[in-house]
Amino acid sequence: MLKGKQIVVVMPAYNAERTLRKTYAEIPKEIVDDVILVDDQSRDRTPEIARSLNINTIIHSKNRGYGGNQKTCYKEALKLGADIVIMVHPDYQYTPKLITAMASLIAEGLFDCVLGSRILGVGALRGGMPRYKYVANRVLTLVQNLLLGYKLSEYHTGYRAFSRRLLETLPLKNNDDDFVFDNQMLSQIIYAGHKIGEITCPTRYMEDSSSIGFPKALLYGFGVIKTSGAFRLHRWGLCRNRLFAPLDGTPD
Repeated sequence: MLKGKQIVVVMPAYNAERTLRKTYAEIPKEIVDDVILVDDQSRDRTPEIARSLNINTIIHSKNRGYGGNQKTCYKEALKLGADIVIMVHPDYQYTPKLITAMASLIAEGLFDCVLGSRILGVGALRGGMPRYKYVANRVLTLVQNLLLGYKLSEYHTGYRAFSRRLLETLPLKNNDDDFVFDNQMLSQIIYAGHKIGEITCPTRYMEDSSSIGFPKALLYGFGVIKTSGAFRLHRWGLCRNRLFAPLDGTPD
């Protein structure tokens, strides 16, 4: 099933010293060929711990933001020859035990992107997801499904797997460097016609798990709506947007 496929796990990291070891310990080493951690100028010992675990560690010279971190992650994974790239946050919010299942769905050619959804099933609130985040997740997802003409259980999970072909064709350099990067990327994937699959992922919110505060969450929500609106206007030909222009041949 996964024989002959180069599988690379990427970890966009910022202040993850308390959870990195636990996260790394659950990665199925028998199928994963390499692990890359990109440190975005952490103020703790994240890089030192990563190197002690023999993780391929890259340190940004300055903080580039969550989206900027991912851009480096995917670029470096492709340099290593990855056929399948799986993003796992090192804050232990998502269990790496699902890597095999997610990689298999891509290796079999069923999907180009696989998401670990916290909403599928009934465990999001039981797993500790704050109620306001759960409600915001559901409302934003409803709006996005309507504007993007797609149907996902959620667009806001950080647990994602991608095929090499997908990463090579998306204009990720056009995306923002902040948290809305994730949503812009999914919107591009849908616009380009790539297939997205979802599997249920246990929700695990702990004291050590990273989480953006309410002000940033509010800005993120507005960014999500803006991205979805831009998608719809671009598809209707009413307002061209650089996020999608390279995908349909129009000038960006």
